[in-house]
Amino acid sequence: MLDCRTPLHVFDRATVTGVRYRDEILEPYVRLFRGAVGPEFILMDDNAGLHRTLLVDEFLESEDIRRMDWPARSPDLNPIEHIWDALGRAIATRNPLPRTIQEMKTALLNEWDQLQQEMINCLISSMKSRCKACISARGDHTPY
Repeated sequence: MLDCRTPLHVFDRATVTGVRYRDEILEPYVRLFRGAVGPEFILMDDNAGLHRTLLVDEFLESEDIRRMDWPARSPDLNPIEHIWDALGRAIATRNPLPRTIQEMKTALLNEWDQLQQEMINCLISSMKSRCKACISARGDHTPY
């Protein structure tokens, strides 16, 4: 979000399911964040299977959380994808590289804290022009 962010949640080992997504992301973060933002809040996720389970749909409905519609096979314009890329690049420059799962978790949490908020703000602020460019390109590649 603009001007601040939640802590990074790193899932422990095992498969992330709709239940884990609800219990570890939606309940503790999204529900509270939606409450703080108010009724204009719209959740931006994607078409990942675990985001689209009936359990997740029912939870979002029960909490009155609106979700942005993503058509099938649409380009992913979510700014978080650029943030994941920045985190990956930051991890790749570490010397030594993380060798264990715990080292990777620690590195991710440290790099998340080091990300410049201004970069996140710029990505969020670019959404309108990114969507316009995507529409102009009829869903084809854009310069973003």
